[in-house]
Amino acid sequence: MDLRQQLGQGRIDLARVGEVRPNPAADLPFIVVDAAGREIEAVSVFLRDLQLGDARAATCRSYAHDLLRWFRLLAMVEVAWDRATRGEVALLVAWMRQAPNPQRRRRRTDPGLCGAVNLKTGKANLAAGYGKSTINHTLTVVGGFYDFHRHFGAGSVVNPVPVGAQRRQLLAHRSPLEPAPPVRRSPLRQKVPTQQPRSIPDERWQELFDAMTCTRDRALLTCYVSSGARASELLALLAENIDWQGMRIWVVRKGTDVLTAVPISPQAAVLLAAYLAEAGLPPPGTPVWRTMSGDSRPLSYSAIRRRLQRANVVLGTNWSLHDLRHTTCARMAGDPDLTLPEIQAVMRHAHISTTQQYMPPRLDDLIDKLQAHYRRPTPPPTPAPGYDPADIATVFGG
Repeated sequence: MDLRQQLGQGRIDLARVGEVRPNPAADLPFIVVDAAGREIEAVSVFLRDLQLGDARAATCRSYAHDLLRWFRLLAMVEVAWDRATRGEVALLVAWMRQAPNPQRRRRRTDPGLCGAVNLKTGKANLAAGYGKSTINHTLTVVGGFYDFHRHFGAGSVVNPVPVGAQRRQLLAHRSPLEPAPPVRRSPLRQKVPTQQPRSIPDERWQELFDAMTCTRDRALLTCYVSSGARASELLALLAENIDWQGMRIWVVRKGTDVLTAVPISPQAAVLLAAYLAEAGLPPPGTPVWRTMSGDSRPLSYSAIRRRLQRANVVLGTNWSLHDLRHTTCARMAGDPDLTLPEIQAVMRHAHISTTQQYMPPRLDDLIDKLQAHYRRPTPPPTPAPGYDPADIATVFGG
């Protein structure tokens, strides 16, 4: 079996050559280097142009990792980046569909449970491999990389990432006021199923809250579930952006530099005040959420996610930080005094159709009603008016 067949079947991993490095230059926060530690200039030029379009540093890092994976594959099959074809792109997709994702390698995790449904939460565990949306994102990044260089007469003559002709034809010239017409997926693109948002039921929320071992974690989770803020938004909260009297906090909205007000509950304000009384106020201009051991430093997303993972091990659940945002929206959707536009304003959804996903009743809330429905005896059939019951019994028996 040759190298390409082994890669396509996921039997071997990509050689871990090169890496994504932080860059001290202000115009490019991250760079990609090859096996010799040299900066890949073709990638840097593309990422620098991305930064000029006001992309966030996290977006630059995400694109850099996707392109690093692509260049690792090309290095293994010994193909220059400007000579790549659709065959190499198909090989990358085949490898990502079969190979295990290093991000899934967690301690104390049973590989046999990957992809199985957690009976307590109703959520499926993450699969062992790369997600379909991750594969599609990689195709988008690689395709954009070659489109950029082709504009300047570099790279492959034909973009190795295929795009369906029907999609180009239907989406090329249309009015922005008209809805996007349905088109077939482009070749190699994965079908991503639509998933309903999952929120935490009240009894499960209390279990999760009790599993937190310190005031900081309880305050953080309560602020999440009452404000609906995203994980990165709340972690960057500054002390000077807390409005104690107005019961709200100001966070930097995702993808922008704009401060946006979000509400917090009285319980969240009390716990937040208790946490600051224990830990002390942070220096001006630094986040309020800080580590509890060692040198005081801002709390990272990985650290709080790890705390949540420990609680999941104890409870036998698989909740995520984003489930707290779903819980906020689901609770507001169940309040008859709140309208749909009001919920959209609090959650800061760009489109009201996103908020509408939370309006259908949750299965967890219907369990008791459904059990009562199953236990209710079926009423005997009655003939329609005008029919003699004796005649019905003669014809159909009874």
